[in-house]
Amino acid sequence: MENIYLLMIVALAVLAIADLVIGVSNDAVNFLNSAIGSKAISFKTIMIVASIGVAIGAVFSSGMMEVARKGIFNPHEFMFNEIMIIFMAVMITDILLLDFFNTVGMPTSTTVSIVFELLGASVAMALIKVAHDGGGLSDAINYINTSKATEIIFGILLSVVVAFTVGAIVQWVARLLLSYNFEKKANWVGALFGGIALTSITYFIFIKGLNGTSLASQKFGFLGNTSLDYYIESHVLLIVSLSLTFWILLSYLLIAIFKTNIYKLIILVGTFALALAFAGNDLVNFIGVPIAGWISYSTWAASGIPADAFSMGFLADKVPTPTFLLVGAGLIMVATLWFSSKAKAVVKTSLDLSSQEETKERFQPNFLSRGFVRFAILGSQMSSYILPESWQVKIEKQFEKPVIPLKKDKTYELPAFDLVRAAVNLMVAAVLISIATSMKLPLSTTYVTFMVAMGTSLADRAWGAESAVYRVAGVLNVIGGWFFTAFIAFISAAIIAYFLNWNVKVMVPIFLLIATFLLVRSYIAHKKKTQETKEEDSLTRAESSSVQGVIHESAGNIANVIKRGNRIYTNAINGLAKQDLTLLKKNKKQVVKLSNEIDELRDHIFYFIKNLDESSVGASSFYINILGYLQDIAQSLEYISKVSHKHVNNNHKKLKFSQIKELKEVDERFERLFENTRHAFESGSFEEIGLILNRKKEIVTLVSTKIHKQVERTRTEESSPKNTTLYFSLLLETKDLLAAIMNLLEEYHSAFDSSITPAKIPDEPIE
Repeated sequence: MENIYLLMIVALAVLAIADLVIGVSNDAVNFLNSAIGSKAISFKTIMIVASIGVAIGAVFSSGMMEVARKGIFNPHEFMFNEIMIIFMAVMITDILLLDFFNTVGMPTSTTVSIVFELLGASVAMALIKVAHDGGGLSDAINYINTSKATEIIFGILLSVVVAFTVGAIVQWVARLLLSYNFEKKANWVGALFGGIALTSITYFIFIKGLNGTSLASQKFGFLGNTSLDYYIESHVLLIVSLSLTFWILLSYLLIAIFKTNIYKLIILVGTFALALAFAGNDLVNFIGVPIAGWISYSTWAASGIPADAFSMGFLADKVPTPTFLLVGAGLIMVATLWFSSKAKAVVKTSLDLSSQEETKERFQPNFLSRGFVRFAILGSQMSSYILPESWQVKIEKQFEKPVIPLKKDKTYELPAFDLVRAAVNLMVAAVLISIATSMKLPLSTTYVTFMVAMGTSLADRAWGAESAVYRVAGVLNVIGGWFFTAFIAFISAAIIAYFLNWNVKVMVPIFLLIATFLLVRSYIAHKKKTQETKEEDSLTRAESSSVQGVIHESAGNIANVIKRGNRIYTNAINGLAKQDLTLLKKNKKQVVKLSNEIDELRDHIFYFIKNLDESSVGASSFYINILGYLQDIAQSLEYISKVSHKHVNNNHKKLKFSQIKELKEVDERFERLFENTRHAFESGSFEEIGLILNRKKEIVTLVSTKIHKQVERTRTEESSPKNTTLYFSLLLETKDLLAAIMNLLEEYHSAFDSSITPAKIPDEPIE
């Protein structure tokens, strides 16, 4: 039996490394969001500062998570074999849960996940023990620290509401006082703001970054032989007053003499502070359980007592963690910070939701987001009746965004928000976490930093009429994911603990294999998706202001749509011929993606027209018509793909051989049309368009002939109404697809000829 516990210890060590990588990928958003979003400093500098903060925080971390040893359960109630099952269930659940959130690019709390996993596994083991001993359900409470779980749930709600509200209020006041022209304010204004912000952040470093570490509990002679944490708690007012005076004077000196941008300094120090606190406090979320397991195993192995008779009461005592483990963990965290693509995905979600500029909205609105937005609009209208008009004018002036002249190719390089908002994000998050720590409230750093960012976005009017319902829906999705984390963590850990207890020798290898398989599959899928995103042809926005420029810019989009349309149409026919449901399902996703990209181009029409000069307004009509025909093509392809998938998915009768053969003939003819069209646009040989238009009649005749044949079959031999409906649907939609393609080609042909040579009229009219 000892071998299985040794295997569990090795597995816990491996799981700890995996959890470090996955956990950092999720929590990187906590300290990178403001610096990356504001583009205050280079990405390389941001990463260096964050890495230093993470490394220092890891080395000075206490390294032993109290909650892993005695915070959620009472250790003396469990034996060694039961504790090992709890720890194993927790770690397997944790890495799978966090990896899922990283893969979908959603931030969640590693603290909440580890707490509810411990709670779930502990409750499962407690119920098993109570049932074995013949006790009642109420007896299980003796095994669990219920007050701690209640505090955690309270902390979640407090994090969401307080962080959002305080962030919004502070940002609104800061913008009202500083406006968007904050760099033109008097030096003392910047110095005062810098002093307050830097005082908040440096106090945060002491109260949250160092408090709770091994350094904080040590006594120092220059502090009157008292510990660092005791001295900080006893002299809060003195420390804050001296720090505020020092930072205001230093900020004024830096601004007036050295011409330093104090807001960039705030962001730099704030990023370091949050990274330091993250590593110093959240590191234990990843390695606390494995280290507790290792200490438990070492103590049990030395005792010589059977595993099911060795009480774990000693876990209530504080045990320091070897420094080499902390250094190793710090190095893994820093490496993950630099190389994890999933960390970038999580950061992107937060930035998109808080961006001041136009972004691709990832979330779809729902009835809750629409309700919140309507309530906010109503509140805004009511305030307009309460405040004097002169006040409203002054407030509006402070919130006016300056126009930033940029070249068109640089428009999308604007920061997500400005330096003031980034500084407020860091300052408010630091203050709230500091206060919560001093009051012993279990606030989540993820929840606080994210909700502060969302609150400042609202106050800064980043959520306008064009984006509010999407942004609010995104925030609600993230918040829902947090509660989903707690629920799933509890249930999953409890189920795994139950099966491990049922047969630990068999179930440990099985669960490890399952976890490995899921992680590898997730990694491969994420890598494949990232690679496809890089390699896949995507549609690009037109930036030219002349018809001739738009003709050449749009050629790439048309070639792209034709190329992808050819593949989608062929896959639909092949999927029907082979009854390949997987191919048809994938085809549906591809055509939806194409339709979404075309919709994005249509959404950009406003900005395209605004950029046109008066002499080139004709380019807008051409561009709008082109997008309309591209959308018609996508809609026809979407319908063909949908009805093909529906037919096979519903297990209807397979099409007859003659029907498949005729569809293949149409597909082959369309493939030549698609290929010739793609070549014309890719090579810029627009004179070939006229030749393609002249072949329209023969393709229409081919499709019409197939329709006529099916009519004859239906009258004489066809016995399946579903097959007849499908076949007619495909051919009729194919005619619509052909008309859309020919209309697009005619539009292009006319525009190109009128700008280069006399127009050529095709042989037959467009249908």
